[in-house]
Amino acid sequence: MRNIQRGSVLDVRAIGGLHVVVLAWDFAAGQSGRQTGLLGFSIERTELRNGVATERYFLRGIKRFKNKDQGLPPGTPVPTSEHPVQSFQWGDYTAKPAITYRYRVVPVYGAPKMLEPDDASAATVEITTEAEDAAPMPGTVRHQIHFNRGAAGSQAFARRFENVELDEDKPESEAMKWLSRGLFEALLAFIAEAKDNSYGLRAMLYEFRYRPVGLAFRAARAAGANVDIRYEAQSYKDENEDMIAAAQIKSSCKPQKSRGGIRHNKFIVLLKDGLPIAVWTGSTNISAGGLFGHSNVGHAIWDDSIAAVFLDYWNRLTAADVAPAVLKTANNAVEATPGASDLPPAGRIMTMFSPRDSKKDVATLGWYASLLGRGGQRIACATFAFSLDDTLKATLMQDDGVLRYAVFDKRPPKEFEDGVSALQNTVIAPGAKLAMGDLENFRAERLTGFNRNLYIHDKFLVLDPLRNDPIVITGSANFSPASQHANDENMLVIRGDKRVADIYFGEFLRVFDHLYARYIVKVLKEKGTHNPNAGYLKETWQEWTPGHFKPNSRKDLRRRYFLEE
Repeated sequence: MRNIQRGSVLDVRAIGGLHVVVLAWDFAAGQSGRQTGLLGFSIERTELRNGVATERYFLRGIKRFKNKDQGLPPGTPVPTSEHPVQSFQWGDYTAKPAITYRYRVVPVYGAPKMLEPDDASAATVEITTEAEDAAPMPGTVRHQIHFNRGAAGSQAFARRFENVELDEDKPESEAMKWLSRGLFEALLAFIAEAKDNSYGLRAMLYEFRYRPVGLAFRAARAAGANVDIRYEAQSYKDENEDMIAAAQIKSSCKPQKSRGGIRHNKFIVLLKDGLPIAVWTGSTNISAGGLFGHSNVGHAIWDDSIAAVFLDYWNRLTAADVAPAVLKTANNAVEATPGASDLPPAGRIMTMFSPRDSKKDVATLGWYASLLGRGGQRIACATFAFSLDDTLKATLMQDDGVLRYAVFDKRPPKEFEDGVSALQNTVIAPGAKLAMGDLENFRAERLTGFNRNLYIHDKFLVLDPLRNDPIVITGSANFSPASQHANDENMLVIRGDKRVADIYFGEFLRVFDHLYARYIVKVLKEKGTHNPNAGYLKETWQEWTPGHFKPNSRKDLRRRYFLEE
């Protein structure tokens, strides 16, 4: 859900997902002079139940003025009423689903130890976050979307759990539940829908090595459900088969037939009375790392027609005589790749199954790149868990005024990194965490230790998310040639669904904002120009405000684009 309120001094916008509310604000036309003397903005949040306020407080951040509230332990959150936000955008990552919030954004002037909030110029906006299982609008599809925290290496984890050693065999522990943030629980709930002999489950899984999920399938089978699981038997053969044996579900599992590429799908089809009714898909492998470690999404669609095409795909992949050429022909018959300059069709979800392209002409990857590079859009977001293909690299290098954000699990090639730094419209955030001493007033961070991919494993694009016709592309396929011409993969292309776009956009910004500051610290340390005091707020308006108003700079584009309707 989105809402925008335009005031006489300040305009403010809220975009509500499930666990994230993105806030953006700017001075109204003719009010740019208000930046003089500005020390930042305080943000007050009121939670409403049936229109009645049940709690009200100023949101907290970690950045503070260096010489104010000294002596606090590193990483201690401080109220924005005393240590204002020095930006024109903020993410509230403590929101809960299906709750109405009122946000009041207040300009703050004066001096660090004598703040002068300008309450008369404050702007207020209300937003209701999305419900986890919202009833779909007429003519639309029911989506359940679950992102894990994907941020063990964070101040919140270090502060709340003291960087505790994690035990992957204890998903019920508070630390593991915090990391899952409902993803693991939602997967178990989806499997548990198969509660008697009228139900069936058809799974196609790359990594299938987390025993609690294996036990969930075993429980469904014990309840009478018809369970048939196909697992990858190349890269993770031993780990998968060890778990299958431990969960005692060998009779329900068969290895996938090896061909070119890898068997990279992660989907489960739910059947009722022999007919498909829903599908679980996304980027999440059935492993401790996938569910609790790096960033992932599980996306369930409750729609008979979408579930049916996934079931047909499952049947093709399990055929005794399955062959790449036959698969490509059949997958393209389900959904042909649009022309390079074409938008996805409106009013329906595209299902892009792989393998589908030839090695010499990876048309689908080219189409994704053309959508990411499309002129006229305002904002485009991309995730790259592995390598960066040349086609997409060129797209991210376009100097065309489109604000492009890209998250990487690891740093991309240096020539690309250097080229992007010269642009004003593309911003990247490779994975990084803080070590002791990186920033004054911040704690050292650690990861779960569960992953080869340390930070992100998502595979999605969010294009023009804040306009009325957004596009979300999400699934199992990395944005690489092999994902289209060699691997078994699935992707959804969802156009025009603002609820889906709001959820994905908020989660993307959460991960991006988390990684970006840590990446910058890492780069500056390498250059020998790192200043540990960068973790403190600026003490004068001249030190931070002008950068947000430099024409066509990244901060200027963000300030303007986030307020456009």
